Amino acid sequence: MDRDDLAGWLRLALTDGVGNGAARKLLAAFGLPHALFSQPCDALVQVVTPAQAKALETEPAGLAEQVEATWLWLSGQEDDGPPRRIVTLGDPAYPASLLNIEDPPLMLYVLGPQCAQWPEGIAVVGSRNPTPQGAANARQFGRSFAQAGLTVVSGLALGVDGAAHEGALEGAEPGLCATIAVVGTGLDRVYPSQHLDLAHRIAARGLIVSEYPLGTPPLAANFPKRNRLISALSQGTLVVEAALKSGSLITARMAAEQGKDVFAIPGSIHSTQARGCHALLRQGAKLVESAQDVLEELRPQRNVRPTAADAGTSDEAHPENALMAALGFDPVSLDALVARTGESPATLQAQLLELELDGEVARLPGGLFQRMAAG
Repeated sequence: MDRDDLAGWLRLALTDGVGNGAARKLLAAFGLPHALFSQPCDALVQVVTPAQAKALETEPAGLAEQVEATWLWLSGQEDDGPPRRIVTLGDPAYPASLLNIEDPPLMLYVLGPQCAQWPEGIAVVGSRNPTPQGAANARQFGRSFAQAGLTVVSGLALGVDGAAHEGALEGAEPGLCATIAVVGTGLDRVYPSQHLDLAHRIAARGLIVSEYPLGTPPLAANFPKRNRLISALSQGTLVVEAALKSGSLITARMAAEQGKDVFAIPGSIHSTQARGCHALLRQGAKLVESAQDVLEELRPQRNVRPTAADAGTSDEAHPENALMAALGFDPVSLDALVARTGESPATLQAQLLELELDGEVARLPGGLFQRMAAG
C-alpha cells in the first residue's frame, strides 16, 4: 500500500456518517477509494444517502495528520520489532471469516509476524475480575488449546483474557501463532497498561489486531463492538466466568449469531461470576469441564492434535484429604470448616496456609477459602 492508497482508505474510514455498511456499497459500486472520491455527488447518491454523499465531498478534519501518523507507524518499525501492516477490505490477506459477518471492518491494523493465512482460533473470554479458580481455568484451557494447535483469541483485558493469552504463550510450539489479541484502541497504545509486557510477547509470537485508527483511546463503546471480531476469528467461543451483564455474554451472543459453537464452564451456584455461564447453558451452550470437551467438538472441523487434556482431569493424581474434602469446591468460611472437620481454628489456619502456599487453596475476600481444581 502506498501513501496515496492509505490516504484514500483513511478518508473513507474517517468520514462522519459513513459506516462500514455504506462504505462497502461504495466500494462495490466504484472500486477502490481513490475512484469513488472522484465521483460526482449525483453518482454517489445512487448508492448512499444524500447526507452521506455530501459528507464524502469534504475531507475529514485531521485527515492529513492521521495519514502522516499512520504512514510513520507503518514505515518506522525497528529492525528487531514485530511487523506492522494494514489489511483492507478486499485485500487477499483479509480474514475470510470476517467477510461473513454483518459489519466487517474496512481496515485492520495488525501487529505481529506475517501469517500465510489467518490461523484457526478458539475464543476464550470472561470476567475482568475472575475468581482465582476462574483465572487458573483460563490459563489452563489456553495452554491446552495451544498445545493442540489452536490459536487462542481474546481481548487483552484484565482477568480471564490475560490469563488465556498467557496460557497460550506457554503451550504453543515455536513458530506457530500462539494467540490473537483483538483490542479496542489504536495499536500505538496498550490498554490496560498493566498488559504492556504481555502485549509485547503476543506481538512477538502471535498477533494484535484493531479496527480503530492510531491514537484511538480506550472508549467504552469500542470494546463491545470489537467483540464481534473475537468471535468471528474463532471456530467457537468459550466463556470461562461471567456475570449476567458482561461483555463476555455479548461475545457469546455474537458467536451464536455467526453460527459458531458456544461453550461455558459451570461454576458455584453461590458465585455471581458463574451466573452468566449458567445463563448460557440454559440457552443451549455446551457444558465444558475440560479442554478435551471443546477439542472433541472441534475435531470434526479440523485436525486438532491430542494433548494432555485428552487424559481427562487430574483429580486422581491428587487424592483428597479430610480438609480438602471438607472444602468442596465452593467458597467456605473458617467457621464452616471448623464445623465440618471438628478441628480447631488454629489447626485449620496452619493447614490452609500450607495448602495456599502449594497453590491448592485460594484465600478470597471476606475471610473465605476456595479449593483450586487440579490443573
